[in-house]
Amino acid sequence: MTIRTILVDDESLAIQGMEHRLAAHDDVYVVDTCSNGREAIRSIKTNKPDLVFLDIQMPGFDGFSVVQGLMEVEPPLFVFVTAYSDHAIRAFETDATDYLVKPVEESRLADTLDRVRQRLAEKRSKQEAGRLMEALAEHAPDAVDDLTDSGDAHAANRYEKLINIKDRGQIFRVDVDTIERIDAAGDYMCIYTGDNTLILRETMKDLERRLDPRRFQRVHRSTIVNLDLVKQVKPHTNGECFLVLGSGAQVKVSRSYRDVVARFVH
Repeated sequence: MTIRTILVDDESLAIQGMEHRLAAHDDVYVVDTCSNGREAIRSIKTNKPDLVFLDIQMPGFDGFSVVQGLMEVEPPLFVFVTAYSDHAIRAFETDATDYLVKPVEESRLADTLDRVRQRLAEKRSKQEAGRLMEALAEHAPDAVDDLTDSGDAHAANRYEKLINIKDRGQIFRVDVDTIERIDAAGDYMCIYTGDNTLILRETMKDLERRLDPRRFQRVHRSTIVNLDLVKQVKPHTNGECFLVLGSGAQVKVSRSYRDVVARFVH
């Protein structure tokens, strides 16, 4: 699988440095380089890359403006690259695949590319499955019904039962049933179990893909809760409320996620 890539940075030395680092990865092919946001938008629309390494602070259109300028097309994966770490939260709110701080370390870049490969594999698998379903719907509609029933029966098996977390120099194997809640802190996740708190380097979006959405739901922009461990719902003002968890911890549910609470009301 070749990862067609565009590099965007107003500093030519930064682009040269990234090209040098990416040369060590045989599956990455740089199709274009751009020195500003307007060039980047044109190039992305023309070349349709899989991945874009995007500087944030550029004259004219900054990195976030580039993402906004591609709303009408299917976007590539974005990795923001910048000298300033204070943009991290906003970067992940745009569903960026990762966020790299200059100077980019080779080991950190390798981790990012592993995440990119995983996302691209998931995306291509979904596209292939969609094409298969379309073909079956046209030529064998009964087979579509069988596949749908089978998919529902095995949906839970797609999600992880154990998560490996490297924290404080140790690797913890965490049973997802014991996870009570998850809080986002930039590109780190705080995983709370009944008796422990662990730090995982992963985005909220990526972690959500690994957890069964029938049990793990966002109740706030930066919080996921295990609904099986909710013991009480306490109404609050302005349509908000608190969920009381098994440990006694209370988590506020923002108004944007009120539908999550509705399942507790019979």
